[in-house]
Amino acid sequence: MTEPTPDEAAVRPLVTAEEPATGPGRALSAVLHDLRAVDGALYAAVAATPTPTLDRALRRLSHAADHSKISFAIAAALALGEGRPRRAALAGVGAIAVASASANLLGKRLVRRARPDREAARVTVDRHVPMPESASFPSGHTASAVAFATAVGVVLPPAAVPLGALAGAVGYSRVHTGVHYPGDVAAGAVLGIASAAASLAAAAAATAESSRWRTAAAAGRALLRRGRAGG
Repeated sequence: MTEPTPDEAAVRPLVTAEEPATGPGRALSAVLHDLRAVDGALYAAVAATPTPTLDRALRRLSHAADHSKISFAIAAALALGEGRPRRAALAGVGAIAVASASANLLGKRLVRRARPDREAARVTVDRHVPMPESASFPSGHTASAVAFATAVGVVLPPAAVPLGALAGAVGYSRVHTGVHYPGDVAAGAVLGIASAAASLAAAAAATAESSRWRTAAAAGRALLRRGRAGG
């Protein structure tokens, strides 16, 4: 057997430390590669589809959703009511807090996906909103909007459909304006649902604990009154 020439050795593919050496690792890497390809293709398809009638409306919606301004405005309106609407507003704001922290403090810092190249995709300028400097994955706008819609919808069912539609429009607007891949939005939606569930569970636990304290306090007062009456 002859030794490889220097040229042959130079072009021979090498397995680096970062390349999966096992079968399952290679399969997972291939699946992720395909998913990224689909994600990029969907982004490019949206960018290449002319929608002059929708461009301005979706750009304004995307901008209005910055810092959850739309959701907070709706929460303020709900809080003016008594009973269930006010509880829905509190639940929605709590869900936004969980979703925002999860997306910005955890998700974006862990994944660090680069934002799409809007210029290379030729996203029309009429759609442009400021490109955020944060990582692309997951979509924080979508996470917060879905979290708010889910939490409010659970407490106040008649609001579930309109708020869900609004959250979906906010998520799509982030792709339409070129600042997120569709996969970022899908991940944000999943995170939003999970955040709403966590917020509602925490609120239910706090309510149950408060109810137990009130019951115990009432029982204590009753015993005290009985003691005084017996004395």
